[in-house]
Amino acid sequence: MRGADETSGSLFSYVDLEGRIPARHPLRKIRQVVNEALASLDAEFEALYSDFGRSSIPPERLIRASLIQILFSIRSERQLMEQMEYNLLFRWFVGLGIDDPVWVP
Repeated sequence: MRGADETSGSLFSYVDLEGRIPARHPLRKIRQVVNEALASLDAEFEALYSDFGRSSIPPERLIRASLIQILFSIRSERQLMEQMEYNLLFRWFVGLGIDDPVWVP
């Protein structure tokens, strides 16, 4: 029996990004190494930012996004942000949840 070609615009999403990324995907190891390096830079990042004012984009996310741009040869930041809107692998690597907004380039 042929299934119907229907789309459903579900209101809620129960996608676990961690579960969507294959266990043997090469970005898993890269992300682990990057997270360890960024953790060692935490004190330096903390010293660069003020204690008051509006929160910025975490520098760790910006660095991970730049790595994605380099690794996948994305030509511009605008294209990177466009792809991060719909690419679950990129969102996972950068540290964005599925419903988190992508920042403006």
